[in-house]
Amino acid sequence: MTHVGRFRLRARGLRARLVITFVLVALVSAVASTALAYRESRNAVLRRAQDAIQTDFRTRVSEVAADMDVPPDRNTLTRFAVNVSHGLRDDLVVARYQDLQAVSDTHADQTRVTQELRAAVHSTDRMSFQRVEWGGEPYLVVGTPVTFVDGRSSGIEVFTVASLRAEEEDTAGLLDTVLQGLAPVVLLAAILALLAARTVLRPVADLGRATKNLAAGDLSTRVEVRGQDELAELAVTFNQTADSLQASVAELREQQLRAQRFVADVSHELRTPLAAMTMVSTVLDEDADQLPPDAASAARTVSAETAQLSRLVQDLIEISRFDAKAARLNASETDLADVIRSTLARRGWADNVETDLAQGVRATVDRRRFDVVVANLVGNALRHGAQPVAVVLRATIADVTVEVSDGGPGLPPDSLAHIFDRFYKADTARARSEGSGLGTAIALENARLHHGTIEAANRPEGGAVFTLRLPRHQVEEDR
Repeated sequence: MTHVGRFRLRARGLRARLVITFVLVALVSAVASTALAYRESRNAVLRRAQDAIQTDFRTRVSEVAADMDVPPDRNTLTRFAVNVSHGLRDDLVVARYQDLQAVSDTHADQTRVTQELRAAVHSTDRMSFQRVEWGGEPYLVVGTPVTFVDGRSSGIEVFTVASLRAEEEDTAGLLDTVLQGLAPVVLLAAILALLAARTVLRPVADLGRATKNLAAGDLSTRVEVRGQDELAELAVTFNQTADSLQASVAELREQQLRAQRFVADVSHELRTPLAAMTMVSTVLDEDADQLPPDAASAARTVSAETAQLSRLVQDLIEISRFDAKAARLNASETDLADVIRSTLARRGWADNVETDLAQGVRATVDRRRFDVVVANLVGNALRHGAQPVAVVLRATIADVTVEVSDGGPGLPPDSLAHIFDRFYKADTARARSEGSGLGTAIALENARLHHGTIEAANRPEGGAVFTLRLPRHQVEEDR
């Protein structure tokens, strides 16, 4: 797997998702808090500046208006605007009386005093204000009518335009400071997220490793229970499950061992009486022609059944060796074509089986076990198939194949998966057969002992085919 692939897998892991979620929550919280704090701070700064400007403006207008003659002329109105401006950090001041208008700075733009604010001041007897943007700069425009001490209106309206640039710079500096603090907050959130993820995921990782070990067969695997949270409960449940599984497997293994010992013991105990019965049945079979017909038939039946029982016992003993892992190879380099021909000749099948045997095919096999495999496959083809029965031997550099086929109807489709099961009969209507029902199982076990296998299938043109595959050379420990 490439580094990119590993990175993608980690990015999709639970740890990455926990960290990303934790950081995003912290970032959103920090940004939201910063935005709220900035808005409140900005409003507070502007409100204080606004209140201070209005208070200073009201006070200055009252002081200057006390010495002013009404109705004013243009010069008087101009001096009034200039005097008010000098007390207000030289802010622009605009004074109006009926059709007369005067400004404290003749070069300043008066459009910052909007018609909307002028109408508000003209229609009310109290101070009004408005925030405006002009040339990209923020300003506060305040207007008020000038009244006499007794409350009568003088008809004079005065406006001041105060810059809010200093306040905006203060709030901008506050925002920069807060934004600079976001990076440490996010970094701290990431560190805390990693610590939290480690705390949460360590029990999960332990459970994962324990599950893998349990699946691999280590039934003694347990996990340490930490704390009293949900993960601790999960660990307790896992340990309880492992205890139950270990107890169940131990019981099943004990039952299996008892069953294997029972089969092996019974089979061995039957060998001695079977040997005696076989000798007696052989004598009876040889003298059957001299007996009355009923006695002759009974003698031949006893002989046949005794021979079948003897084969069953031998097969059970062989299966018990495989189950007990006691079967061993006595392997040597062997000419497989010679072994196959010898197998067919010794059982009298040479004339009933077609052969296509590649010459010079040598492999390291146990000659006796290879003979058993071939005999079982050919015997099944002759008993349950139909002519022609053929044996084909082929080889590559690495392995050899022996293919046994027949011209019969083939195997039922639902039997292919069970054909190597012990005591399995493809024809369920056939209660008994000439074989023990263990032949294909023993053949497969012998093939596996050689690190090989046997496959069963049906040929497209009809008939069953069994393919034995074996490596040409066995590893040293199997010899």
